[in-house]
Amino acid sequence: MTVPPDDCLARNEWICGAYLSTRRQILLDATLQHIRITALAVLIALVLAVPLALLARRLRPAAGPVLAGTTILYTIPSLAMFSLLLPLYGLSESLVVAGLALYSLTLLVRNILAGLRAVPEETRQAARGLGHGPLRLLLTVELPLALPAAMAGLRIATVSAVSLVTLGAVVGYGGLGNLIYAGMNTYFKAQVLTASVLCVVIAVAADLLLLAVQRMITPWTRTGRT
Repeated sequence: MTVPPDDCLARNEWICGAYLSTRRQILLDATLQHIRITALAVLIALVLAVPLALLARRLRPAAGPVLAGTTILYTIPSLAMFSLLLPLYGLSESLVVAGLALYSLTLLVRNILAGLRAVPEETRQAARGLGHGPLRLLLTVELPLALPAAMAGLRIATVSAVSLVTLGAVVGYGGLGNLIYAGMNTYFKAQVLTASVLCVVIAVAADLLLLAVQRMITPWTRTGRT
């Protein structure tokens, strides 16, 4: 049977408009799952990373164990990580979210801690001289000055999580990774390319969005460059 000249699906081409029009809902569902898993994982990691970084900043003996522990988590292979978390979460989306949150801890804790350590001691002393207590000092001086480093870590962690979500396809919750793996198994070129490009688009869009947020909440950094 001769393949119609305009049937890119039948010819299994890499770029195929018919694939986009006929699989629109599948692509949308996979993209939304990809974004949801990424956002939840990074948010959970951020909630955990802030107190860990503060602990490492306040108690110097705790810095080594905190950094070492998060680094060890990052070195665990993804399949091993999912296997370790499987008894707790089963084959669910929560399994992937938990695994990615643990991976993100390393980048977030290190950058937040680096930002806190970079706050000049004379700035702290000046704030204390103005009557700032420990909590007010933290909220109004230390954390705002640590924001550029913390946001840099958040951007890296988010882009990394977008990529790592695809590994969740091994348990059936990989967002666009599900389409990539299925397409690789069947050598469905259009599906592999389209899902891969969408992953890149999500990563770039997330990075640009966080960069815009960073510029908005740290206006003094723009003034300094000017």
